[in-house]
Amino acid sequence: MKKVSFLAISLLICQLAFSQGRDESVRPPDPVKSVQVYPNPAIDFVTVKFETPLAKTSKLEFHSIIGSLLDLEQEVVDDYEIRVKIKELPIGYYIIAVHDPVNNTRAFYKFLKR
Repeated sequence: MKKVSFLAISLLICQLAFSQGRDESVRPPDPVKSVQVYPNPAIDFVTVKFETPLAKTSKLEFHSIIGSLLDLEQEVVDDYEIRVKIKELPIGYYIIAVHDPVNNTRAFYKFLKR
C-alpha cells in the first residue's frame, strides 16, 4: 500500500512540475532580457541594444564586480540603443542592471572593460 501511495504522489509531483514548465514557455519573452551588450570586452564605450523600443524608458545602473554603484555618462542613441562611456573605468568586470519600470522587470549583464 505504501508503494502505491508513494508512486501516486510521485506521478502527481511530476505532472505539476511538467505543467508549470509548459505554462512558462507560453508567456511572451521578457523584453528586458532580450538585450545585447557590445562590444564585450570594451575599451571606450559599451552599447546596450534592445530588441524593442525601451531605450528611453529603461533605467540602467552600473556596478563594479563587488557591487559598488557607478555613475557613468549615458547617451540615448535612439529608441533601441544606449551608449555608455566607460573609458575612465579601471580594467575589470562590471555589471549593468537594466530595469524596465513599465513592466517592472530587471535583468543583469556582465561586461569586461579592457
